Amino acid sequence: MRIQVQFQSGVPVYLQIVQQVKSAAAGGTLRPGESLPSVRTLAEELRINRNTVARAYTELESDGVIETRQGSGCFLKANGESPLSKSVRQERLLAGIDALIVEAHHFGITDVELKRLLADRLTQNRSQSASH
Repeated sequence: MRIQVQFQSGVPVYLQIVQQVKSAAAGGTLRPGESLPSVRTLAEELRINRNTVARAYTELESDGVIETRQGSGCFLKANGESPLSKSVRQERLLAGIDALIVEAHHFGITDVELKRLLADRLTQNRSQSASH
């Protein structure tokens, strides 16, 4: 898995790392039990502060995406189960959906266009997951 950050994107670097790890996990690029680069290695590779990588890994761990094994490093959780309750997971998803709806409105995207874009992405994601 290769992580890349864009410093001019306006998205905090640690969130870019979080999003890319989650995408790699969802798309099958990162397999359960597979290790992530160490904090030091990733920080050096991306030329960022170690604390930024540590913050991303802490968030991923609190979201139940990765687990830290003392002396071994960070690994994608094998069971895929989030420690968050279903209602909390749904609440977080709904917050993201609400933000997407607002942004689509600001971009002048109609409800029909937004639904089509979402359906296309779901189809694309399913086919990528099936090919892995």
